[in-house]
Amino acid sequence: MKLAALFSGGKDSTYSIFLAKKQEHEIKCLLSVFPKSDESHLLHHPNLQWTHLQSQSMRIPHLTIKSEFDETDNEIKLLEKILIQSIDEYQIEGIVHGGIQSQFQKEKFENLCNKLNLKSITPLWNRNPLEYMNELISSNFVFIISSVSSDGLDDSWLGKIITKNDIVDLYSLSQKFGFNLNFEGGEAETFVVNCPLFSHAIKINKGEKIWDGYRGRFEIVAAGLNNNA
Repeated sequence: MKLAALFSGGKDSTYSIFLAKKQEHEIKCLLSVFPKSDESHLLHHPNLQWTHLQSQSMRIPHLTIKSEFDETDNEIKLLEKILIQSIDEYQIEGIVHGGIQSQFQKEKFENLCNKLNLKSITPLWNRNPLEYMNELISSNFVFIISSVSSDGLDDSWLGKIITKNDIVDLYSLSQKFGFNLNFEGGEAETFVVNCPLFSHAIKINKGEKIWDGYRGRFEIVAAGLNNNA
């Protein structure tokens, strides 16, 4: 099936593309709605401006649109607009997204698909969190944590490349503090710097930590494709 991928640059949206391609779907384009701020309930926020590097590395066209408001209804309207564009330009038949447990997100996307006569593919839906996180590492997905906003997650995680040992620590912290190990509730967000889909890894040349004592983000200031990889 010809699919458009709802894309944030994070682990879930990227891994869902990986699984969809394994299922022999064809990913025709990436779709990103850039939210106004991190107050969005629907969309990923940090470092979205660098998704163009991931698009280049995967050699998949990227359609983007910027939201001027945080309201979910406005974001859905913008997503509908670029979905219609992707139907016209790439003849897509469905979408793939990285939802795991968010019924709110799933219903919003499915309602939009029904309206546009598209299929919704969710290869990560209801995955076991610990198994999934370990599978990401085993599948050679390299990603950093780009934001944290939960008890138990401090600024030491910002910009950190996550390893199997880190998954053990994160699982322990999630049990103690009650956050979602997948971070699907926004407890943290991620950015993929390398994976089997990429022709070149992304090299972060400069980054900046912003921390307020509880929440923080790692802003990529300068980055490029690692042509030596």
